[in-house]
Amino acid sequence: MIMSIRHLVNSRIAATICAAWLCVLPTLSVAQNAQAHAMQPAPDLDLTINYFNRELTPDGVLHENSYEEKMQRRSGHVWTRRVLPNLTAGDTTHPNHEHKDFNHIVLPRHITFDGKKISVTFINTHDRQVIDIAPTEYENVNFDGSWLNAYYLIDPKTVAAMPVSQRASTVANARWHEMKKNGLFQRVLWNEKLLIPLIIETGDQANTFFQRIKVSPNAKLAKDLPWLNQQGYAQKEYSDFLD
Repeated sequence: MIMSIRHLVNSRIAATICAAWLCVLPTLSVAQNAQAHAMQPAPDLDLTINYFNRELTPDGVLHENSYEEKMQRRSGHVWTRRVLPNLTAGDTTHPNHEHKDFNHIVLPRHITFDGKKISVTFINTHDRQVIDIAPTEYENVNFDGSWLNAYYLIDPKTVAAMPVSQRASTVANARWHEMKKNGLFQRVLWNEKLLIPLIIETGDQANTFFQRIKVSPNAKLAKDLPWLNQQGYAQKEYSDFLD
């Protein structure tokens, strides 16, 4: 089990999966997702998200990595993109990959929810393509199928089920929640006004692995919504890129 948890540390949904593994809450159905979303109106946000991962292997080698993402949250929409080096503005392809390849890590991801159905697409602006992901293929693109985890980064009910920590918060409208079980821990600094975590820390008490997600809300909202700029884009499916 520890090996599988360590593997999850390197994914964008490691924190929420670890929370589920700690048995905080069961996975919600689409209907439950819809009900919970209706009960939790949340403000629009533009976010910068920094991920830091550390792992100490059994042979004593310490691995560390970090990366940054941008996220736009609007009613029914979540847009995320990895911040990549050495790319010209608007270019979402990796310089070491041919354009015909599909790489879900470097392409922006657009998740929508209309109250009943979740839709997941990736956008290739270079080749002007919208790539649709079927639910059976979510695992291949590192999506857990939860609208709540996408929209709030961690399900608010999961946070509410975690005990409030004695750890002091210096941020207005935010307080720490903490869960420990079976040698694992998760700590969440939850902003009760913005309905978003500001920090998620996940790891084990033996200090062999640790992940820290830091969320920074932008002061102003962008007026440009990238999912509205796809006129004339070709519609593709994930299967079109398989050998």
